[in-house]
Amino acid sequence: MITAVALGSNLGDRLESLRVARKAIFDLANVKPSILSSAVYETEAVGCEPGARKFLNAVVEFEYQGDPTRLLEQLIQIEEALGRKRDHPQNVSRTIDIDLLYCGDQQINEERLQLPHPRLHLRAFVLRPLADIRPDLVLLHEKKTVSDLLADFKDSGAVVRFAESW
Repeated sequence: MITAVALGSNLGDRLESLRVARKAIFDLANVKPSILSSAVYETEAVGCEPGARKFLNAVVEFEYQGDPTRLLEQLIQIEEALGRKRDHPQNVSRTIDIDLLYCGDQQINEERLQLPHPRLHLRAFVLRPLADIRPDLVLLHEKKTVSDLLADFKDSGAVVRFAESW
């Protein structure tokens, strides 16, 4: 299944956290080529604590052969290995945030896993990097391409290209 995850970091060496997370994902046994990586973008920390540092965000896409629930468990293990605590409050600064965006055309609506990600189309900090690698993708339950969704975005805040290759 063509699968994508969003990566974000606003603590420590943000770019290195994205690199380490991406490598850990690509090293998973059920992850196969083809592998695509967006550019890295810097964005305001939306909804975080006052004075929170800006986030670096990227999207990676790969072929995944397995159960999406198992992949979610592996992504959580990667987050924890990079210092993210499971009992953190929502919308706080973090060394790494990994969100599973989609796994092929799978539709899952469970407490721990919703696919496709239910807020993907509402987040410019995800749509912008996703448009780098899949501009013509029409997400499940959407009528517009990723590029068109991004173009229609009214209040995206500043989404600034930070690094082309990483």
